[in-house]
Amino acid sequence: MINVTLYQRVDCHLCEQVQSDLEELQVKIPHKLVIIDIDSDPAMKDMFSMDIPVVEVGPYRLKYPFSKQDLEMTLLAALDRKTQLEKVDDQGYHQAVKRGKTITRADKISLWISKNYLLILNLMVFLYVGIPFTAPILKEAGADRAAEVIYQVYKPLCHQWSFRSWFIFGEQPFYPHEAAKMPGVLTFEEVSGITDINDPGRLQARTFEGNEILGFKVAYCQRDVAIWGSILLFGLIFAISKRKIKGIHWLIWILIGLGPIGLDGFSQLISQLNLPSLSGILPYRESTPYLRTLTGFLFGFMTAWYGYPTIEDAMADTRRILTKKFAIVSHVDPEK
Repeated sequence: MINVTLYQRVDCHLCEQVQSDLEELQVKIPHKLVIIDIDSDPAMKDMFSMDIPVVEVGPYRLKYPFSKQDLEMTLLAALDRKTQLEKVDDQGYHQAVKRGKTITRADKISLWISKNYLLILNLMVFLYVGIPFTAPILKEAGADRAAEVIYQVYKPLCHQWSFRSWFIFGEQPFYPHEAAKMPGVLTFEEVSGITDINDPGRLQARTFEGNEILGFKVAYCQRDVAIWGSILLFGLIFAISKRKIKGIHWLIWILIGLGPIGLDGFSQLISQLNLPSLSGILPYRESTPYLRTLTGFLFGFMTAWYGYPTIEDAMADTRRILTKKFAIVSHVDPEK
């Protein structure tokens, strides 16, 4: 006996007609009919909404319009294919069928993840972008030990240079390197007394966390805050849209996401190497907090825009396959 899956929706007269045709064919071609409502999953709704009713049997798929004769020929083809496979490899085929009729714990976990992956990702990114802000909050509250734990945990993940970090509870939200040339803003050199922020001064800039007057720095830099914050923002927008936003082309990601951050970051890095061959071409430059934030935001947002819809496509396939499997197994054994 073969399994036949009918994708339909409520109040669909064409779907009711196909179901009636399948019931009439039951005597001639015995089969197990599984009915799936496409409105139960957004991905299936997007995939089949313009084609229902849709019938799947083995590797064959019929999209409306099709006749009862087309339906009969497809069922016969699937039945013949199954018979041939049984002859070729009787033992292996039956083992595969047996596995296909069993819902495993891995199946249940996979289906749960495919439905809730976006919530998991958003929660993880929220914690990753949010915890560094608790370090200055803890410092302000006098919980220095707890704050130091957060600073130490994020040290391998970010340079934590104070002149490229946000500060909260202080006079300014940032204290840039004087080379950033931001008039009217107190520089890091002025407020810290660290006048040389090249090695080993950069180590001092890394360990400098602020004070009650200047405020305390966030546990990772301005660019990282922008990158992960924008990833979280897109993740929330993607969730609100019910995961219907289509992904961008890789070329757009390179031009808008990777291009600006690469230009800003690498030109800054190369200029600060003090290479004689480049001194006249690329003078020493230090990016500003605003430029680091803008380029970081573009990179994070465009990366999420490129990546999240791709993940959704994979998860949608998983949901469709497992939903079909669960429906078939439940049809065979209602207790599962």
